[in-house]
Amino acid sequence: MSHLALAPSLLAQQAAPGGGFGQIIFLVLMFAAMYFLMIAPQRKKQKEHAKMLEELSTGDEVVTSGGIYGEITNKKDDRFVIRIAEGTKIEVGKAFIHALVKKNG
Repeated sequence: MSHLALAPSLLAQQAAPGGGFGQIIFLVLMFAAMYFLMIAPQRKKQKEHAKMLEELSTGDEVVTSGGIYGEITNKKDDRFVIRIAEGTKIEVGKAFIHALVKKNG
């Protein structure tokens, strides 16, 4: 009877190394899938947003991430001055410009 009790444990020990390699491959494939489905598109979107910010100029109409629409009147190093109504201007950080509504010209 002792041979019957040892046999399943020996089989389990022999199967473990192959199973560990399979788990590593599965984890690598899962990480690769996450990268291509989540991280890569986000990086592309960030690059497009940075390019849009660099191309903004005076007279462009933009919308902020807070939903405020306005026209750029001045461009500074780290922010834009935006006219949101006649005689009302605000300064907004570059990172808070959400989208270009209408290009000047």
